[in-house]
Amino acid sequence: MKEGIGNKRQRLERRKRRSRKRIFGVDERPRLCVVRTLKHMYAQVVNDATGTTLVAACTRSPELKDQVSRTWNTEAAQAVGTLIAQKAKAKGVSAVVFDRSGRKYHGRIKALADAARKSGLIF
Repeated sequence: MKEGIGNKRQRLERRKRRSRKRIFGVDERPRLCVVRTLKHMYAQVVNDATGTTLVAACTRSPELKDQVSRTWNTEAAQAVGTLIAQKAKAKGVSAVVFDRSGRKYHGRIKALADAARKSGLIF
């Protein structure tokens, strides 16, 4: 049986919904949501109780323009992880719940998470 793009996208959405049933960000531990595309990495710390984004960082951020030469590799993901941790600590957030958006904990997702942990976020 041949699988197309629609099926692959549907499987990703199914995994995303399945994990989001258990992950919910509150005041004490907001949710660190990570989105990986082919070219960029996006991360944001979200309080689901109030529906607000506390801090956000991505490879397109002006702070990272000089630090990363390519936006789609693990070095760029590490830079985003470090930046999101610094911004979260500045806002007073020290512990988060990690939401990998249905992706495997591998490669760029893992690099971002490890860099955020190294910079002081607890999850």
